[in-house]
Amino acid sequence: MVDIIERALKRRQRALSEHEAKTLLSAYGIPVTREVLAPDPQGAAAAAAEIGFPVVLKGSGAELMHKSEAGAVFVNIDGEAQLSKAFKQIQERMGDAFEGVLVQEMVAGKRELVVGLHREPQFGPCVMLGIGGVLTEILNDTSFRIAPFDASEAVDMADELRGKKIFQAFRGEAAVDMQSLCLCLTAVGRIGEEQPAISEIDINPLIITPQGGLKAADALIVLKEADHDTNH
Repeated sequence: MVDIIERALKRRQRALSEHEAKTLLSAYGIPVTREVLAPDPQGAAAAAAEIGFPVVLKGSGAELMHKSEAGAVFVNIDGEAQLSKAFKQIQERMGDAFEGVLVQEMVAGKRELVVGLHREPQFGPCVMLGIGGVLTEILNDTSFRIAPFDASEAVDMADELRGKKIFQAFRGEAAVDMQSLCLCLTAVGRIGEEQPAISEIDINPLIITPQGGLKAADALIVLKEADHDTNH
């Protein structure tokens, strides 16, 4: 995993690409969406056939930190014609920043979390858990711990949220697997300890599946050396 970071630093990337970020998260045991990086329409079609429609199509590039704002995300693509059209639109909108697309499974689940990492000058790596999705900034329902911390502290983080009922069974969906959630939170803390070149992690959304599992559907990892170039 150090290789991913070292290559990114040599290329003077401000952040890891989403695919690179999820590769690193997965290596630490954090569950991520099934996805394939495709450089061209033919590769995207093959990836979608392998994963199975419907899929999500996202633009991929080292400089693309905010895909939705760039119009580089298409969801619920249910066939090759729609896939081809979305590929062309992403390529046009990204221009020179385009390096391919990420073909990603559509993950079911009505509940979304956000998990993050920030480095505080006095305390070091701090892990955040909150209610995720589009309402993250509006609700501002979060809890924090300084790394390292154990599973019992991770459970306490979940219990501190005002919206903690999100972890219970909901509209036919199972209660969250707390062991998996604790693993995600402690793993992010471990990344903060072991990877000093990483300044910031933002996993949003971390989707709670109908079975109570978790999947990181999007992830941003900002590199420390480039802090002054970011808006974070």
